[in-house]
Amino acid sequence: MSDKKPISSVSDFVVRFANVNGSGSASANEMFARAILRHGVPVSPRNIFPSNIQGLPTWYEVRVTEAGHLGARGGVDMMVAMNPQTWDKDVAGIEPGGYLFYDSTKPMPSTKFRDDITVIGVPLTAITNSTYTDPRQRQLFKNIIYLGALSALLDMDPKLIEQLIGEQYKGKEKLLSSNVHALHLGRDWALQNLKCPIGLRVKKSDKVGDRIFIEGNSAAALGAVYGGATVCAWYPITPSSSVAEAFTAHCKKYRHDPETGKAKYAIVQGEDELASIGIVIGASWNGARAFTATSGPGISLMTEFIGLSYFAEIPAVIMNIQRAGPSTGMPTRTQQCDIIACAYASHGDTKHVLLFPEDPAEAFEFAAAAFDLAERLQTTIFLMLDLDIGMNHRLCRPLKWDDARQYDRGKIMTAEMLEEGRDFGRYLDVDGDGIPYRTYPGTHPTKGSYFTRGTSRDRYARYSEEGTVYADNMQRLVRKFETAQDLVPRPLQANAERPTKYGVIYFGSTSPAMDEAIGLLEARGHQLDRLRIRAFPFHSSVASFLAEHDFVYVVEQNRDSQLRQLIVNENGIDPVRLVPIVHYDGTPITARFIAKAIGDHQDHLKVTPLRKAVS
Repeated sequence: MSDKKPISSVSDFVVRFANVNGSGSASANEMFARAILRHGVPVSPRNIFPSNIQGLPTWYEVRVTEAGHLGARGGVDMMVAMNPQTWDKDVAGIEPGGYLFYDSTKPMPSTKFRDDITVIGVPLTAITNSTYTDPRQRQLFKNIIYLGALSALLDMDPKLIEQLIGEQYKGKEKLLSSNVHALHLGRDWALQNLKCPIGLRVKKSDKVGDRIFIEGNSAAALGAVYGGATVCAWYPITPSSSVAEAFTAHCKKYRHDPETGKAKYAIVQGEDELASIGIVIGASWNGARAFTATSGPGISLMTEFIGLSYFAEIPAVIMNIQRAGPSTGMPTRTQQCDIIACAYASHGDTKHVLLFPEDPAEAFEFAAAAFDLAERLQTTIFLMLDLDIGMNHRLCRPLKWDDARQYDRGKIMTAEMLEEGRDFGRYLDVDGDGIPYRTYPGTHPTKGSYFTRGTSRDRYARYSEEGTVYADNMQRLVRKFETAQDLVPRPLQANAERPTKYGVIYFGSTSPAMDEAIGLLEARGHQLDRLRIRAFPFHSSVASFLAEHDFVYVVEQNRDSQLRQLIVNENGIDPVRLVPIVHYDGTPITARFIAKAIGDHQDHLKVTPLRKAVS
């Protein structure tokens, strides 16, 4: 019996499933999350899985939150402990007053439990073995049986789960009926043998609204289709591979000629990441809209060609789904640790455009915009996702598709313009914005041609190692980067209810946790203005925000506070005024972590130092 009152909460709790990789649990766990959505209650699930072989631990966390908080909260209210390897760690992570759900077929010593939690044992293996003889069926249906038991414990409507099973196995009646049977095996046992429901309950609501449930990688891939991409060159690497896979699926639907059935796209798996970005640059030079998807190690290999794209001014889009580095690092853990590497990728003086979407909806929008920016600016554009956004389902606003969308191809010198006698210099800045005109291959039989090179050249693409010519070209690239400030997505600012001299800057996947942390901080009496950065180069409003506050916290998920470094470097601000709030253990940052880190610092600032007594 627990010596602490069990947690009681309706549609506001965290359930974590501890499983073994390869056990078939992923489908059942995701069905649990989707079933709660069918109740009209928002969820925020996160999959934590190993990077190598079957048999290692995997976790799936579902945050049930009628209030709509989509960031990781921190803490676990109910642990579904299905993995003996991680038992001690899993039990230790349960909140005081929380619940432990486990397979009680084999007795467990009392030392394996805690006195301040409620233990719920269901003989899952015994139920499974008495019903099924096939070993694989026993393994798979055990997951559905615990889903059924949970539906009773949490007061979930089984018909909604049956609907999901029906959708998953539509046309496969044998699988459909057997899964529904397994569901009710677990549910009936729980109703007959346990007190149902427990303190954690799911109550039907209407808080999901018209939002959709989608992974960031799939949304970004669809954004690439919407943005006009017809070429994807890639090399498999976690956590970006599903971008190319999703792009392939979307192209099969949207990129086939309706009359002939022929594909109007090319998807190429290169021999490595360097080959992949080379294919992208070649396709872009020929006038196609092309991209690659990769992660940190791939960026390291691509830097030579990224420099070529920058200096030869060839459009390219790179979707970087960040993971924990350096080197191989933790391939299946999330971080925001490629900021500096991408901002200044390649040797020499380079600066690249980075886009920071906060969720799948912005991943879709920014992916589409990246192709316009790449051609408008004639350079590489980085879409900076991370594993947390890319490989997890997230509720977000519906994606908007406009069939009348017009692509921004940038400054293109046409055959007609050349015939008119327009002066064409491939690297000639005629408008003062640093962006020259370009021609597509074959634009004109005798005019508009030029030699594309990665070496120094003059405004007319003629080879030159004259210092003044080189400096002229490099300074024009600076002007082009300054032009980009007003083309990229602007920061979004939200002010506190009362005037304050403190602010916070954040970006990307930290956003949902940061939004929730503001409420926790306000409860502690702290007021902060906040600014969500959505792109680099930084808009002038970033410098204004910094100037208006004595201290600004910079929240990010890497060890070295890379966004803070970039802000200091680009704005010349005193680094003391920028307080780093960093989280980098590979798990998503939580609202509790942010609120504690900032709140503790704020409390320290409010302490009035003792004055030395006058003798």
